[in-house]
Amino acid sequence: MEDIIVKSTVESFEEDVLKSNVPAAVLFYTEGCPVCDSFIPIFERTAQKYSKHMKFVKIYRQQNRQLGESLKVKSSPTVLFYKDGKEVCTRLNGYISNPEFIAAIERVIGDVCKDEQREKIYCDFLIMGGGPAGLTAAIYAARAKLHTVVVDEGLIGGQVATTFHVANYPGTNGVVRGVDLMENMKKQALDFGAHIDDLKEISDINLEGKEKLITTKNTDYYAKAVLIATGAAPRRLPAEGEKEFRGRGVHYCATCDGAMYFDANVIVVGGGESAAQEAVFLTRYAKHVTIVNRHDYFKASKTALDEVLNNPNISVIWDSEVRKINGDNFVKSVTVENTKTGKIEEIEADGVFVYIGTLPKTDLFAGKVAMNEQGYILTNEDMATNIPGVFAAGDVREKKIRQIATAVGDGAIAGIMAERYINGK
Repeated sequence: MEDIIVKSTVESFEEDVLKSNVPAAVLFYTEGCPVCDSFIPIFERTAQKYSKHMKFVKIYRQQNRQLGESLKVKSSPTVLFYKDGKEVCTRLNGYISNPEFIAAIERVIGDVCKDEQREKIYCDFLIMGGGPAGLTAAIYAARAKLHTVVVDEGLIGGQVATTFHVANYPGTNGVVRGVDLMENMKKQALDFGAHIDDLKEISDINLEGKEKLITTKNTDYYAKAVLIATGAAPRRLPAEGEKEFRGRGVHYCATCDGAMYFDANVIVVGGGESAAQEAVFLTRYAKHVTIVNRHDYFKASKTALDEVLNNPNISVIWDSEVRKINGDNFVKSVTVENTKTGKIEEIEADGVFVYIGTLPKTDLFAGKVAMNEQGYILTNEDMATNIPGVFAAGDVREKKIRQIATAVGDGAIAGIMAERYINGK
């Protein structure tokens, strides 16, 4: 891997990137950034496939701040693409998925990698998604001697793997890193005999009949039963300018990017547990944090709420929503509307951190399993959908509480009920 990935610096950037005779993908990353830790293995694995056509470069932001600032890099991780000495294509930052990264690469160099020969895999139980729900189901199913396969478009771990620490998971010694917790679950599933195929984007599904078909770019999976555990992704801020300023002042991970806002004024959008916790976290760096909450109350726990309201460096704007992000190269202010009075005001800000919930990753299953209006899959208490042999667990299904512990509970039920379904057939 060392001979494939180039570790560049401010001194060698021109030679490594601008004078490169092939296009280059340049990753700016930060240590202690869970989202970076989650994406770096994807970057390295992808480099192995495309290294004949593109140079892959890593730059450590903390030691190359001047270079990052000169290139307007304000978020970790950020991937820039260069061709003939000039930046091309679209920058990627934040939660970068494997399909998103591959698509950007192929826009630069074209689809030059020939498809591998298609493979057929037959199994008892196929699990789509390698987060807490999917891995728990894999543990139960594999332990019951079912031939179990887990398929994930990214690396195993789900959102939890990008969480700096988890403090409320039962049985852990106080606080555990999200990546460590998920690595333990992965190892347990593998030890029981589950097979894991990561970096596999699902392109098509057929859930009807006794044998289900799940199709990826180079593999057809045939299964007697399947579990949908694809999880959820952070909801983007529905405001004008969000896309243009994403990574240039609009962020979705305070742990990753908060240190870039030392002695600055930042906005946190949201009123739930994550918004409250991250607002408190940001006061380690920012001069002042303003929370914009669409309600006149918080949905956070009493503990998190007390930390917010008792912090002199945090203020709250109630009953309001961000309508527009303003700035030139970077965020300079936000336009906020009071939803009760209609009053519009502009608030100066150096950065905006967004925590307004998540969206289920269920687009692939629309029209194929029953869902509610928000796109969450409907199940009964056995995690069974309206299609025989198709189960759903974790953040993708309709329920009131979405925590690691509830996802694990869903996965345990799904694994057991899938075994009973298969054996009953």
